[in-house]
Amino acid sequence: MGLVGEDIGPARAREQFLRGGTVEGTVRNPILNSWQRSRSLGLSPEGCELPYSEDLDLDGRLVRAATPVLDRLEYRFAGRTMNVSLADGRGAVLQRRFGETSQVRQLAAIQSVPGFVFAEEFAGTNGIGLALAERQLINVYGAEHFAERSQANACAAIPVRDPLSGRIVGVLCFGYPPADADAALNLVISKAAGAIERRLLEQSSTRERALLQAYLDARNRAPTGDTTGNGQLGEPAGSGPAGSGLAGSGLDWRDEMILKERATDLISAAQRAAVDVLLPGGRRVTLLSRPVTSPSGVEGVVIEAVLPAPEQHRTVLTEAGTSPGPLTPPVLAPAVPLPGHLPGAEPDLPATTVRPPGATGHTAGSATSGLVLIGEPGVGTYAVAARRRLELLSEASTRIGTTLDVSRTARELAEMAVPRLADYVTIDLPEAVLRGEEPTDPRTGLYRTVVHGIRDDCPFYPAGEPVDLRPSTPQLRCLAERQPVLEPDLRAAGGWIAQDPEHAERLLGHHIHSLIAVPLLARGIALGTASFYRAQDPAPFGDDDRSLAQELATRAAICIDNARRFTREHTMVLALQHSLLPQSFPEQSAVEVAYRYMPAASGVGGDWFDVIPLSSTRVALVVGDVVGHGLHAAATMGRLRTAARNFAELDLGPDEVLTHLDNLVGRLDRDEGGEEPSADSTGIIGATCLYAIYDPTTQQCVMARSGHPPPALVHPDGTVTFPDLPAGPPLGLGGLPFETAEFTLPEGSQLVLYTNGLIEDRHRDVDTSLDQLRHALAHPTRPPEDTCEAVVRAVVPQHPADDIALLVARTHALAPHRSATWDLPADPALVSGIRAAVTHRLAEWGLHEVVFATELLLSELVTNAIRYGTEPIQVRLLHDRTLICEVSDAGSTAPHLRHAASTDEGGRGLFLVAQLAQAWGTRYTAGGKVIWAECALEAPAGKADAAAAYFDDIPAL
Repeated sequence: MGLVGEDIGPARAREQFLRGGTVEGTVRNPILNSWQRSRSLGLSPEGCELPYSEDLDLDGRLVRAATPVLDRLEYRFAGRTMNVSLADGRGAVLQRRFGETSQVRQLAAIQSVPGFVFAEEFAGTNGIGLALAERQLINVYGAEHFAERSQANACAAIPVRDPLSGRIVGVLCFGYPPADADAALNLVISKAAGAIERRLLEQSSTRERALLQAYLDARNRAPTGDTTGNGQLGEPAGSGPAGSGLAGSGLDWRDEMILKERATDLISAAQRAAVDVLLPGGRRVTLLSRPVTSPSGVEGVVIEAVLPAPEQHRTVLTEAGTSPGPLTPPVLAPAVPLPGHLPGAEPDLPATTVRPPGATGHTAGSATSGLVLIGEPGVGTYAVAARRRLELLSEASTRIGTTLDVSRTARELAEMAVPRLADYVTIDLPEAVLRGEEPTDPRTGLYRTVVHGIRDDCPFYPAGEPVDLRPSTPQLRCLAERQPVLEPDLRAAGGWIAQDPEHAERLLGHHIHSLIAVPLLARGIALGTASFYRAQDPAPFGDDDRSLAQELATRAAICIDNARRFTREHTMVLALQHSLLPQSFPEQSAVEVAYRYMPAASGVGGDWFDVIPLSSTRVALVVGDVVGHGLHAAATMGRLRTAARNFAELDLGPDEVLTHLDNLVGRLDRDEGGEEPSADSTGIIGATCLYAIYDPTTQQCVMARSGHPPPALVHPDGTVTFPDLPAGPPLGLGGLPFETAEFTLPEGSQLVLYTNGLIEDRHRDVDTSLDQLRHALAHPTRPPEDTCEAVVRAVVPQHPADDIALLVARTHALAPHRSATWDLPADPALVSGIRAAVTHRLAEWGLHEVVFATELLLSELVTNAIRYGTEPIQVRLLHDRTLICEVSDAGSTAPHLRHAASTDEGGRGLFLVAQLAQAWGTRYTAGGKVIWAECALEAPAGKADAAAAYFDDIPAL
């Protein structure tokens, strides 16, 4: 019993451990941790000598509360081999009970006589010592005991706590033969410990009732007109200050709460005092505190409330026979929790009045008085501590998780705990959590994420560095057990010291003496560990501190997990958007471009841009924006960018491209939202776009926009203008046309396209942003890359609320000598003359290697234009990165590529064009159409051979 693995028994595991072997995974963690602590304390299995203490409180609260419970257990286990023992908070046995009385004669003194101390530091692994160390119900079976003499025994032990303070005041332990082990014993011992704790609470209630009765007796003995004390009392404790006398003074339940909080402060202070308490509405109530002692010697404090009449000069007499003085309230402590109503209080004692000194009888301006609270100072101290814990948790709910950043959220936990709970806090998170991923094993790959404390020179492992922790450390133990681990005394924490003895000694040298390690658990996932250290307060951490640390860590873990999930989603969306945005631009000579994309502080949006080479050396510049943030906006952006490239391949004008995009957005919106869009629909709620085409042969730029900000034009002289471009409706509205505008851009001009995130910000006006942009662009000689940097520095907000896309293009012009144009009548006899002219121009350009292919292309294109087209017919050659051949006519019919049958006389011309050109197509213009073909100036390997093979199949050619 008690084993984790099935390979070896506890006896062999113990022998292996004592020989220095590894037994992790074969022994329960609490037992292994106790063995490690016992060995680090220098204990040996054969020499665990127990000290005997004669300083026993055999008539104290614990014994009085436990005696009836022990008697009941003795009766229940009658006739069984059962040894029931009660130890105090040190581990010293106070009482024993036996199922068989004859058993006493067979047991050694340490197992039958009260007074021996079974703390782990003396006895090693045993029931009483381990219950004190682990602070919970434990079971130890046979060879799991560290000492040799206990190998034949089994035991169950559970701590007994004071219900008021939460501190462990004793241990209840059952000892029995291992063969009698039964899971039901754990239930029995838990109920017995609970009964002892309830009796401890009843003792406190009895003491408080004695204090109340002593106070009421003193009140009844006071003369009727005596006001030399603190005034006569009205209502008993727990029933509030209103009473029959105070109720008429206008106090409500909110006032009662305020008075009780202040009264608890005064009880915990245990001093005679008079305090003015300000209530809502400017009203003031005086709280008076004074000591009271019961006939049995219980000392307490009683708190009275006095409400003076408006015209009364408020004075109090602090001692009988002393002269009155003005009321001087001391500084109040922070708000504290309310103790419960005192048992046995009489509900209907009448309230009386307090008169100014020297007054007799009843006056119109008499004050109203009543009893607020009565209690022992120690109980008030516990109440103050509990109240402050509640305040800490309440404040933590608002201060932890203010951002969706994992590291920042972890730091907020540390800042919340220091110095109100701990003096130093360290937080270790796996690297996977910092990346937004779910950790596979939170005990590996830990990084010191936060180090925070009352001083900066404490030698903890630094933040930002990996930490390699041993399994015996409290941090990894809490992750393995998924429970907080409390080390009250770090000097006796063998597992903590074994991690790095020199480092541990340095920490101890800074007076760090107590530790709570808490796992960060959220939604069933262990995200790391938080360590709370105490240095200034000499008292060690207790169970209440452990519970508070666990509650803080649990709340922080939820926030850290939220931040982790956000980081994961944000990273995924960033990766998606990065994959959907241009990674590089194709080579082209029309413009020199540079760009910037900056995601919003709140997340990735739907801004996008593109540079698309078109036919005849032209280029399209596009910038768009999808409303919203997140995965849906990024995916929609990718759809629109892909569609814009496809429409651009059709050589459509800007207005036609926007019309097609408008139809696409409307269709996507209907497909995603359905006929009846619901509240959870993810339809596209808005998209804008600016589309521009620049032709370097004419230096003309045609553009259109759909609800997008107009571009900025930087002229060669440095003038910056924002052209008056027709706005057009946003994409998706449908039914409205888009208008184009044409501008001449001299060579060296800059065209700046951007999204609204650049100029729209809640902290500044749009006009201000445009002025800033104008000043940043007023440097025409700057290259586009430097222009982007200047705009980012001058215009982009520090934390942009929307994502920003910026595209800067400097225009170039195609030199006139690199183009040639011929007008051709519709006469087939003139085709040979065009071939000769083209051959001559190619020779001038030094393009002898493409003469043959160009002659064939032009012969086919010109022949088709003469045969099927309409005059005027024009031939143009453009010498750029490729050789571009254009034949235009006034007709609107477009040729189509098809496979010709072996018996067809025609249909092979365009197939020949497709074989010789690297690209070809048709572009419609206002005056007709243009059929163009691009010839590579450096033909790909094998292309000429393929054409030659094709020619071999055509003997007539």
